[in-house]
Amino acid sequence: MIDFFKKLLGGGKKITKTDIDSRFNKVGRVGQGTMSKVWKAIDYTTGRTVALKVLDKEKTEKLEARFKGLDRPSEGEIAMQLKHPNVVRTLEHGWTRDAEQFLVMEYIEGSGLSFHVLNQSKLLQKKRLEFAIQLGQAIEYFHRENWIHRDICPRNVMVDENNVVKLIDFGLVVPNTPDFRKPGNRTGTAQYMAPELVKRQPTDQRIDVYSFGITTYEMFTKNFPWKLKSSSFEAVVQAINSPPTPIQEHCPKIDAELAEVLMKAIAARPDDRWSSMTRLLEALRTVHARTATGLTTSKQRS
Repeated sequence: MIDFFKKLLGGGKKITKTDIDSRFNKVGRVGQGTMSKVWKAIDYTTGRTVALKVLDKEKTEKLEARFKGLDRPSEGEIAMQLKHPNVVRTLEHGWTRDAEQFLVMEYIEGSGLSFHVLNQSKLLQKKRLEFAIQLGQAIEYFHRENWIHRDICPRNVMVDENNVVKLIDFGLVVPNTPDFRKPGNRTGTAQYMAPELVKRQPTDQRIDVYSFGITTYEMFTKNFPWKLKSSSFEAVVQAINSPPTPIQEHCPKIDAELAEVLMKAIAARPDDRWSSMTRLLEALRTVHARTATGLTTSKQRS
């Protein structure tokens, strides 16, 4: 973050700091990630209810240090560019008087996907495939805009009161360029990290395909594809060296073609996975169209 701050100063841009305690009425805490705090807040300047996200200064600085010399955009800069129905809208970003980055985002009335997964809610059981397609659309949009998300997991997804899925966190997003695909930068949520990322090998957008696959596996089963002794990074490293449990063992009634589609998404070797989120979405939509009309057979897309 210091490098980014200096870059702005060096570029002749004036940094305007905001007294967020005077501008916003923090109604209550609605979330806390590993690198930020989020409040439901009233913006006194507009009267609008928003989500106010403030990034932890020290943790953000450590993250920025991992990309030193690569000119990585800040989370706020990235978020302001994103315009998609399945991605939370960011209205503004800036700096607090304490030199913390903050984002003003649309406030989403709803529940976290992690809540639905943990409780296997009736809504999730009814709309799993629809929710998976919506999340896939958000990721496809990221990839089309030439980003890699790097942290797809239920914790970073909301389902609003109209059953619209929203991807909400962009703290680890990087450009899809050679410098950012190089091996070595191992960031993400351990249980959802692709093997090539864990093993510090070259990466590409297929790490998001993998994380999406783990997320949807969990949506259908409430389980990970392996028996993890803990959520530690070491436990995940041991697990990914073992074959994943077929999803049918946890969910015997799952459509056979859908099971095949989801298992292909979590293949250990990137070349064995879906080549793109677009291809994966095509397969999911084919299953959805068939199952919605009651058909029982369909030719699998490769």
